[in-house]
Amino acid sequence: MSADNSADDSEITAWALAAGLGDRRAAELFVRATYDDVRRFVAYLSADVRGADDLTQETYLRALASLARFAGRSCARVWLLAIARRVVVDRYRRAAVRPRIADTADWVTVADRAQPRHLPGFEESVALADALATMDPGRRQAFVLTRLLGLSYAEAADALGCPVGTIRSRVARARRDLAAVWKPDAVKGAEGTVTGMAV
Repeated sequence: MSADNSADDSEITAWALAAGLGDRRAAELFVRATYDDVRRFVAYLSADVRGADDLTQETYLRALASLARFAGRSCARVWLLAIARRVVVDRYRRAAVRPRIADTADWVTVADRAQPRHLPGFEESVALADALATMDPGRRQAFVLTRLLGLSYAEAADALGCPVGTIRSRVARARRDLAAVWKPDAVKGAEGTVTGMAV
């Protein structure tokens, strides 16, 4: 058995079920096959790329502790992304009740300087993250699951606990939201050509 990004949902679900029965190798394969999707999902939902590793780790801590109760009624990837969504929501709830503390008056400038620059796709990633941050959370979640992580509408509906029609509606509205805020001429490619985004 080998885990990679090409593992299909049936393999991932089989690994999750075996891990729930105590198979450590299956647990390792399950984590390897799903890690990138979970990290990408929590990074987009939280708009916190630097904190995504912590959120991903928290997701796996919860998921691995619950694998014995996973019955395989849905795809394990969908089940895992539903846990990841709850982890992000819980992080927001905890942050809302804590006071913000900064040891500098201009924390935005400090944070901006700490970000990597001049990497391929950096400007597009920043523009997409900014656009997603302005979006309604339900629309953002549906868009990230279906357009960035490649889940079907049914799988996204299962992960978010809502009807498929709601997912379709949220994705359509998210596309309109992104089209309204996306300014293709604001992002220049390496040769000075305008780059755009397919939503």
